[in-house]
Amino acid sequence: MDLITKVCGMTRADNIFSVEQLGVDMIGFIFYPKSPRCLCQLPEYLPTRAKRVGVFVNESKENIFMYADRFGLDYIQLHGNESPDYCRSLHAGGLHLIKAFSIALPKDLLATSAYNGPCDYYLFDTKTPQYGGSGNQFDWSLLHCYNGSTPFLLSGGINSYSAPAIKEFHHPRFAGIDLNSRFESAPGIKDVERIETFLKEIINLKS
Repeated sequence: MDLITKVCGMTRADNIFSVEQLGVDMIGFIFYPKSPRCLCQLPEYLPTRAKRVGVFVNESKENIFMYADRFGLDYIQLHGNESPDYCRSLHAGGLHLIKAFSIALPKDLLATSAYNGPCDYYLFDTKTPQYGGSGNQFDWSLLHCYNGSTPFLLSGGINSYSAPAIKEFHHPRFAGIDLNSRFESAPGIKDVERIETFLKEIINLKS
């Protein structure tokens, strides 16, 4: 089990640097103005090794291409109601995509089939009135109903005590985990020590 590790919702340069030094694969920046973790300005440091992921909600294609260029984004994560055609258009423009889906019932997985092709990964998150960031975990057993070909990341409420559950979760398309609000000292500021301890547990689980 060689999991992708993604830490999302980062805002401060020194915090970004410290988390990157832990060896995470992806670091996410939220460009949704209503999020308490919205990145309002270019930080003094951006990852040089970890992949940069920009998170957007129902944003215009023009703005996404602008942010992708300005921040040197490796992936675009779409967390809103973006259509398959919209995703294909971004993909045709050379962008790598992660499409988020909110999951509460098995039927919520049906929407994924229309997005096969343009998306590198799906991200399965807890259904909430907002666009993610609830800190709550959904029932991962629902994902056994997913039989698509696109690999996925698990999100939604993963916390310091989730390592055993991650060890027990098996799916042929399970590619990685997304850490956010449960590893924070304040919105947008990650607890580096807590993440490090958790990642060491995950590494031990891989061996």
